[in-house]
Amino acid sequence: MKATFHRLRRLLAKIWLLGHKNVDVIGVTGSYGKTNVTSAIASVLSKKFKVLQTDLNLDTIYNIPITVLKLGSQQKLVLEYGIDRPGEMDYHLFVAKPKIAVITGITPVHADSSHLSSLENIIKEKSKLAAAVPKNGWVIVNWEDQLSRGVANVARGKVMFYGKNRHKCDLWASHVKVDFKGTTFKLNFQGQSHNVKIPLVGRHHVFTALAAAAAGLLSGLKWREIYSGLSALKPLDGRGNIEPGPKETIILDDSRRANPASTIAGLQTLADLPAKRKIAVLGEMGELGKYEEEGHRGVGQKAAETKPDYLICVGPATKYIVEEAKKGIKKDRVIWTKDVFEAAGVLAGILQRGDLWYLKGSLLKHLERIPLILDGKDVDTDEIASKRYEVYK
Repeated sequence: MKATFHRLRRLLAKIWLLGHKNVDVIGVTGSYGKTNVTSAIASVLSKKFKVLQTDLNLDTIYNIPITVLKLGSQQKLVLEYGIDRPGEMDYHLFVAKPKIAVITGITPVHADSSHLSSLENIIKEKSKLAAAVPKNGWVIVNWEDQLSRGVANVARGKVMFYGKNRHKCDLWASHVKVDFKGTTFKLNFQGQSHNVKIPLVGRHHVFTALAAAAAGLLSGLKWREIYSGLSALKPLDGRGNIEPGPKETIILDDSRRANPASTIAGLQTLADLPAKRKIAVLGEMGELGKYEEEGHRGVGQKAAETKPDYLICVGPATKYIVEEAKKGIKKDRVIWTKDVFEAAGVLAGILQRGDLWYLKGSLLKHLERIPLILDGKDVDTDEIASKRYEVYK
């Protein structure tokens, strides 16, 4: 019965969208950065158009039809095409095919046997979005990600690349600086340079801004409108926002999701920010399948390179992180813990006023509990009541 209801809802959404012929669909997919890019594009386009964007609180399989059915007088529809199972992209594209597609990057996320099983299947699903763009449309691609560049080859529409390479990218960034207030950089396009400041912390958010700027340019926005939209960005809860922590510390809270690429980016952000002492608290990255060891070791190598003062790892798979991190960090400063309670106990003994600590892990690993435990709150329940997120059951 439930499956029939969802099929009917997709059909109704498709019909509803067909009745809004003047609406342009902008679709965003990738293994990381989708949600931030979706929000950034919506922010930029809203400076000229009425915009409806994906409801970020819904599961991927439901969010597109439910969002489409909310369509009213909007002129732009910005949708996040998340997938975690074979064939799921087809469900999305049945409802809405984009005029502009954005590929943020591809890594082995959802690569376990319960989901997409392999990197090849991930690439296959992501490629469907690029292939669905019409000849008069555009595919915006992160040049710095090799697998995304490969996906661009299936595009029937025109391709716009963004990244750091001034020789390969249509939009490219330079002079990047990061502080607690945000990230500044020069955005370069067709011989012109524009100084940009976004209130998102981290070098990786430069790519968020570039993708949104590209969508704005292709939608006819002027630079002042694009800059206004980028300046209005807001950090999303648990996705790299700065918060006050226990014992007058500062938390770089990135605990909502975790994969190798985003964790490596977060460790770089920790390294870029000024603080007397820096502590990384890393949980397991789930759904990596056969790439689990490789992914965790890659994170450990980045930790060894960036050298936080302490590294606390949580959960069995993070032992691979520990092994690699000890090659660059003093062994007594790399600590493995079995769960968030043990990790909180370790932190309680080492945190000092002014410390900056990075909190990162897959949502189901519940690293968002650690600050609550340190604050003396009871989190040993079926419901996780976090001050950062809604209540999850």
